[in-house]
Order: sequence, then C-alpha cells, then structure tokens
Amino acid sequence: MTEMLSYDFMQRALLAAVLVGITAPAVGIYLVQRRQALMGDGMGHVAMTGVGLGFIFQTSPVWMAVLVCVLGAVTMELVRSRGNQRGDIALAMLFYGGMACGKLLVSMSAQAGAGSLESYLWGSILTVAPADLITIAVLGAVVIAVTVGLRRQLFAICQDEDFARVTGLPVRTLNLLLAVMAAVTVTVAMRVVGLLLVSALMVVPVVAAQQLTRSFAATQAASIALGVVVALAGVTGSYQLDVPSGPAIVLLAIAIFAVFSLIAAPLARRRHRVAGEHGPKVCDVELPEQAASGPADTTTPERRAGLAQ
Repeated sequence: MTEMLSYDFMQRALLAAVLVGITAPAVGIYLVQRRQALMGDGMGHVAMTGVGLGFIFQTSPVWMAVLVCVLGAVTMELVRSRGNQRGDIALAMLFYGGMACGKLLVSMSAQAGAGSLESYLWGSILTVAPADLITIAVLGAVVIAVTVGLRRQLFAICQDEDFARVTGLPVRTLNLLLAVMAAVTVTVAMRVVGLLLVSALMVVPVVAAQQLTRSFAATQAASIALGVVVALAGVTGSYQLDVPSGPAIVLLAIAIFAVFSLIAAPLARRRHRVAGEHGPKVCDVELPEQAASGPADTTTPERRAGLAQ
C-alpha cells in the first residue's frame, strides 16, 4: 500500500475515485427513483462523440464530452417530457448515433492509436492527469452541491411531478437540471470507471443501499458511502492485479449488492411477521425497497413531501 501511494498517478487516481464514488450515487439515486436507471448508459454513448471531437480538435476530451453530453441530456429530457410514443426510437437513434460518431471521429484523428479510446470506454488509472483531476474536482463539486443542496426539490419531482407542480416548484427547470447533472457525472466518471460502465456505478450502490435503509436520506448517504468504498477498493485492486479499474469497481459493487440482498431477505421476513402479529397499525412501515421506488400508494401527498427529510 505504501509503495502504491508513492506514485503520483496513483494518488491522482485515488482522489478521482473518491470524487466519482460520491458524485455517481448522488445523482444515480434520483435516476433510480424515476425508473431511469439506464439513462447514464445512454449518455455514456453520447459522450463518445465528445471524446472524438476532443481528439479531432486536439483539445480536452473531457470538456468536449461535457458539452456534447449536456446537449444530449437536454434533448433526452425534452423528448421524455413531451411523452411522445415514438420517443424511445428517437433516444435509441441518439444513443447509437453518439457511439458510432465517436468511434468514427477517433479513427480520423491524429491521436488515434492503441488504447486511445480504450481508456475512455473502460477506465484507466494511468490516464488521470493533473488537469483531469482538477476538472473532475470542479465538476464533482457542482454535482454534489446541486444533488445534496436541492435534495427535497429533486425528490419531489422524482416522486410526483404533478404534486411538485401544484406546490409551486419549477418542475421543468428541475428536470433539466437533473438531466444536466447526470450528464456531467458521466463525463466526470469516464476516466475512472469508463463510459460503458458508468451507469453501473450510478445505480448499483443505490440499489445495494436500498436493501438495508428505509428512507430517502438514509439511502442517499449509504449509497454515497458505498460508492466511495467500491471506487477506492476497485482502483486499489486494479493496481495490484494489473486490470482495468472500471470492471473491477463494478464487479465489486455487484458483489456488495449480492451480500446486502442476502442480509436484507431475513430482515424483511421478520418485519412482515412483526407487522402481522401487531395488526394493521404497523402496516404503513416502509420496506427497504420503498426508499427508492417510492412510498406505498396509500401515502398522502403531505407525508410524501416529507420523506426526503
């Protein structure tokens, strides 16, 4: 461990892992809440076009990916909000077109070569340069400030847009802001976990935390803690085993989810048994899965608004 920390590139990789471990679940919990768990995967496809443009114009692929991914996220949100029946086809065109365009642009650039795109697809601890770390820190701070600072408002629009609109919240603006934060998170995480696996880091720690938590705030805190743990452990393991950091992080996160699921199963049965013994007075107890999928149908709007506390 001491030897690993003596290398500058490993110090940068571990710092980047901490930032990514915080930001990815902080945004991912809202995507899970809205049943848009694969949105990050789609934006990862779109971000490839930004990486390709960065190679073509010989500028920062990260900042170009941020620009392209934000535009793609706004487009996705506008398509979703209009409820067009053919919207899924339009989104599929956007996702696959982004990936194809990115690969084409990279192949045409002067920087094309072995590993030029590989590190962005799967993540690489060797490619986190000082400039990349500064970019990740700045963008990560913005994402954390928005997702934690506006937790109640974002929770409200994810839970019930109509109720949020009645209370006076700017639903359209908040939806677009959430989409932009998700897009920024994808580009922040691509150097550590890779564009093809970034969605997993946004979702798996959240659903793992759901197994043992019973409120939105607790789920958010636990998922961020899990994200940091798996990111650090994955980067460390990738260095020791000489494997890509992205797959190592994701497989570790899935393993933790499996363990938490095994632990949660008997706890859930015990709660059901206690609920049956004490009658209907305890039937409104939130189960772990309700922390992300929403409260029961009998929950009143007033209580629903307070669940984010």
